[in-house]
Amino acid sequence: MKISLAKQDITEKEIGAVLNVLKSPYLALGPRLGEFERKIAKFIGVKYAVAVNSGTSALHLIVRAMDIKDGDEVITTPFSFIASSNCILYEKAKPVFVDINPQTLNIDFQRIEKAITKKTKAILAVDVFGYPCDWDELGKIAKKHKLFLIEDSAEALGSEYKGKKCGSFGDAGIFAFYPNKQIVTGEGGVVLTNNKKIADLCRSMANQGRKLENEKWLEHIRLGYNYRMPEVCAAMGIVQISRIQEILEKREKVAKMYNKKLKDFPEVNIPYVGSDVKMSWFVYVIRLSKRYSKKDRDKIIKKMANKGIQCSDYFQPIHLQPFYIKLFDYKNGDFPICENISQRTIALPFYNNLREVEINYVVKNLKEIIIELK
Repeated sequence: MKISLAKQDITEKEIGAVLNVLKSPYLALGPRLGEFERKIAKFIGVKYAVAVNSGTSALHLIVRAMDIKDGDEVITTPFSFIASSNCILYEKAKPVFVDINPQTLNIDFQRIEKAITKKTKAILAVDVFGYPCDWDELGKIAKKHKLFLIEDSAEALGSEYKGKKCGSFGDAGIFAFYPNKQIVTGEGGVVLTNNKKIADLCRSMANQGRKLENEKWLEHIRLGYNYRMPEVCAAMGIVQISRIQEILEKREKVAKMYNKKLKDFPEVNIPYVGSDVKMSWFVYVIRLSKRYSKKDRDKIIKKMANKGIQCSDYFQPIHLQPFYIKLFDYKNGDFPICENISQRTIALPFYNNLREVEINYVVKNLKEIIIELK
């Protein structure tokens, strides 16, 4: 049996929508882009959505719209995909890492105030693996210190914190639509905000710095980028967001099957889900018990691959990436909770249409390999 780590859920509806775009006069900046933006904004409950070509681009635009620049600092997490800190470096600002909560794996709000300096301009928090941050507490800290609050909700479309959807808590937030996400557009992302100024700046910069509703196509009023989302991607997104409840239910069903089959296996910890959150499952990441090392984890992933099961470590600490070590001289021990947990994580195959027979195969081999290693 061959089981991949992730797989998109594309139906004839998405294929038909893409073909309709190819038959239309618009391949870029057409009517589907605006329709997708309106549907995303309505689903999340915010005023403005600006669709772009990736979640990374969305983060970069927000950083620029907030005038975060050389000499500024942004507090963020070391346990994330690297884009959540790279977007700060794009503007020559400095990411300041704060260690994580060992239960939720999100930035530990109780450690943030010690990291705030006169140079701090914003807090960029990540809803890791779709688990919502402590947004009430983060909001209080941001307000107290007059900081921007940025929500990287790339992995959390459909998640809720205390009844409110992720993507709606910060001054601005983002989603991403890469093929392993809840909804996919091939490549794509979106900026979400209730702040018109931020939305307008992001929309202009995403389109080469043009003035909004400017008939002079070659007139540019600010530095901009080609971060536009193509119509083909927007068309896929329209269909996918119309299927969002179906998609979330499918992913929850897969997660529950894993939970049931692994909860009584003492060698691993299944994902934590608190009572005040509604989880939208992005990936299914287990943690080996503390007796296991990074070397053990890597052996398990390799042995699973030999069985035809694709697994992955998720995430490697950002501060220990070669580029960050070279740039900032980080070392092992700087953020011990993040480092300890990242050495024991394994992302198991996870996608909408993963069948129970495949889950059984994954779990059976995982248990056998771990017991053999033990």
